[in-house]
Amino acid sequence: MKELKAVILDYLSQTKLLQIGTTKNNKPWVATVWFAHDKDFNFYFISHRERRHSDELSENPNVAGTIVAPHTLGSGEKVVGLQFEGVAEEIEDEKELENALDVYYSRYPNADRIPHEQFHNGVACYVIHPKTLVLFDQVDYFDNPRHELKL
Repeated sequence: MKELKAVILDYLSQTKLLQIGTTKNNKPWVATVWFAHDKDFNFYFISHRERRHSDELSENPNVAGTIVAPHTLGSGEKVVGLQFEGVAEEIEDEKELENALDVYYSRYPNADRIPHEQFHNGVACYVIHPKTLVLFDQVDYFDNPRHELKL
């Protein structure tokens, strides 16, 4: 059996969308974003600052979320998915921003590159630092599908 970190990184390479849960005034919200990741399990995404999730992240950086590859058959199909909890922050340091954008655009080479000056005027690049990842995999680990990785 492959090491859990390798299994999770392999799964992440098969996915493109991340659902991020935020809260404000005890009201939850979930948003779907395109994301990229690095080998250290940092998740990067780009968003406009006026979006609800961006506004909520500025007040409460604690997040939870899920990453699921598409399932085609529907209910009854064996499920594989990844859940996480962690902390999100806007990347403001120029060197860190360049690194994050390199990771992001290497994953999406056909995406239109956002002009750099927009990252100071309405657009933000965020990083999520997961503290816990939970892989739920009924395909490869049917007898024991839940595997937790503390980071």
